[in-house]
Amino acid sequence: MIDTAFVSETAVLVGVVTKGQSELQTKEYLDELEFLAMTAGAVAKKYFTQNLEHPHPKTFLGSGKIKEVEEYVRQHQIDCIIFDDELSPSQLRNIERIFERKILDRNNLILDIFASRARTHDAKLQVELAQYQYLLPRLTRMWTHLDRQKGGGIGLRGPGETQIETDRRIVQQKIALLKEKLAKIDKQKAIQRGNRGALVRAALVGYTNVGKSTIMNMLSKSEVFAEDKLFATLDTTVRKVVLQNLPFLMSDTVGFIRKLPHQLVESFKSTLDEVREADILIHVVDISHPNFQEQIEVVKSTLAELDSVDKPTLLLFNKIDNYTFNTEEEQETEFDFTGNKDLNYSLEALKKMWITKNDDLCLFISAINKENIEELRSLLYEEVKKVHIKRFPYNNFLY
Repeated sequence: MIDTAFVSETAVLVGVVTKGQSELQTKEYLDELEFLAMTAGAVAKKYFTQNLEHPHPKTFLGSGKIKEVEEYVRQHQIDCIIFDDELSPSQLRNIERIFERKILDRNNLILDIFASRARTHDAKLQVELAQYQYLLPRLTRMWTHLDRQKGGGIGLRGPGETQIETDRRIVQQKIALLKEKLAKIDKQKAIQRGNRGALVRAALVGYTNVGKSTIMNMLSKSEVFAEDKLFATLDTTVRKVVLQNLPFLMSDTVGFIRKLPHQLVESFKSTLDEVREADILIHVVDISHPNFQEQIEVVKSTLAELDSVDKPTLLLFNKIDNYTFNTEEEQETEFDFTGNKDLNYSLEALKKMWITKNDDLCLFISAINKENIEELRSLLYEEVKKVHIKRFPYNNFLY
């Protein structure tokens, strides 16, 4: 159950079922959007979906569905409407005029969460840059009151356009300044990484809220902030870990999510350099999530953007304590890797299938209950040792 004690706003969530996105996928995306809304401080009262070949170019939804949403919003005094896809500047402007309520799209919502989660100077600059990049093409919506000035009088035609251009110039200057500051920070971080010497580096990667920080705390015996909410960690944290006298560096990185705003990927690339320069990736997966297979593909796609998809990878299935299935019999049939978990395989059946069919190393753990943690330490030690032997062929006294 969602704790609404601290929720300040109510919302309805809107999505479309298209040729490329099934009804089941749309429902799963809206479930995730509800979790995002809750993380931002809103409670979702209702989902609205519509079957369309593609979103309406002017209002995202068709006119009939717009009226249905408008009626519900008015009757229940809803504060905001959140759309599961990015809205174009014109769609946003048109929808705001219809509803006269706060309108957010998925990108804006994620940016808002990132802004509330940013703690360090670096993270705040990265989020601010992403926000300005998102805002730049949407500046006109801030001056819609000038559209009502239909030419009646001296000086009433020009100011709107002049003000928009002035604002655009100010935002562009801020973007340039933020990029300059982040470039300096990137150089400082590169020097810091260089000063760490030739120690082997392992990076925890994965979808948001899969337990990366909990695993980091357990292996490094540190106190990295961990919470059961999306994007609990924004700043990359690096800790020294020693397994059987073999030292290496482990980094905990920001979680990925489907439809991650491009501005955020660009802004956080300097933070994600820890992933690029890692020798080993520990891809953490929440196996209790009903759509964990698609989450795996989302992470792989983001890693491909960072040119990090071909690194040695340990596929670490976490939260086995929360995994449930409906059938009592173990199913030995061919596993469906298309992203659907309709057949409800037992945990043992899933283990066999992933271990035999996956090229990467696989391990199933519960970080909370500390199940199979010694196996994780042992497997990680062997992988780090392989890299260490190549890097320090004469330094074998450690193992």
